[in-house]
Amino acid sequence: MKTFTTLTIQAILLTVLILSPACKKKSDDTTATGPVPVLLTVTYSNVLISTADFTGNVTSDGGNYVTKRGFCWSKTNQNPTVQNDTIVCGSGAGSYTGTIKRMQGQSLYYVRAYATNANGTGYGSTFNLTTIDTTITDVDNNHYHIIQIGTQVWMDENLKVTHTRNGFPIPNVTDATQWGQLSQYQSGAYCDYENDPINSGTYGRLYNWYAVQNISISPAGWHIPSYDEWYQLINYFGGDNFAAAKLKEAGPLHWGIANTGATNESGFTALPGGWRGIQNAFSEISYSGSWWTSLNYMSDEAWMIRMTSDKNSMYSNRFPILLLLRIQELPRLNLA
Repeated sequence: MKTFTTLTIQAILLTVLILSPACKKKSDDTTATGPVPVLLTVTYSNVLISTADFTGNVTSDGGNYVTKRGFCWSKTNQNPTVQNDTIVCGSGAGSYTGTIKRMQGQSLYYVRAYATNANGTGYGSTFNLTTIDTTITDVDNNHYHIIQIGTQVWMDENLKVTHTRNGFPIPNVTDATQWGQLSQYQSGAYCDYENDPINSGTYGRLYNWYAVQNISISPAGWHIPSYDEWYQLINYFGGDNFAAAKLKEAGPLHWGIANTGATNESGFTALPGGWRGIQNAFSEISYSGSWWTSLNYMSDEAWMIRMTSDKNSMYSNRFPILLLLRIQELPRLNLA
């Protein structure tokens, strides 16, 4: 199951140092012929793998109309200028916002606001920020790659953990009778497909919905995606009828020869790990992938997301909570 992130300060997410918070800075433009704009680099937010949001404010146009304003950034120049990477965020005086893109994960950047009038270019103060890492590690020391898709960050592989965050083991239940008894105690549990750990190396482990809901199964700072978070991802790639082709691993290696339309242009790399039924039957490895959402339906069912090898569409459905499905995770940080 893949996991998702909502940005809270204590999450895995970012290390930020502010050099000179939101103070005025004189122009670095040595060619200026008169007063240049005066402005602030006000703040930043939503620092992810490759993007960050910034706010600037032109407090004075220097007596001439501001023809261009925005942000400039660099990995090497501690006082970036318009000769470095830039984005343009309109013109005129006043407050403005912009999203810096195409950054690299786990990298230090220097960023500041700029504004240009007929006399030259003025700059705000410089902010240091570090984009988030492209890997995370769970309590069992399993390492996962993470990817940014729009304003979301996802693990690009399924969860494999066998302990909660506080170190307690999650029961590995292999017996069908024991599965039936789990509902009496609402007990979380996992298993390997066909009870073979080799399968979990590729596809991740299978978990019942009690494990999703009742125990600290996610890596620190991450959570099981909600139904709405899954559909934010699905709609980003065109909705139910088109998204699976862009989310599934391309080629026949795991999905089989029917997987002709998949491109994995998202980098999500969904795999067909199958599922386990209430009566202990393992089904559909190499044909389907099914992932829990955090949304339950009444007392004995929960919503899941499903893809199959022979379709480039996908859908949601309600499954009994004793079934075992995959988990894909998100950070505990809502950036939408």
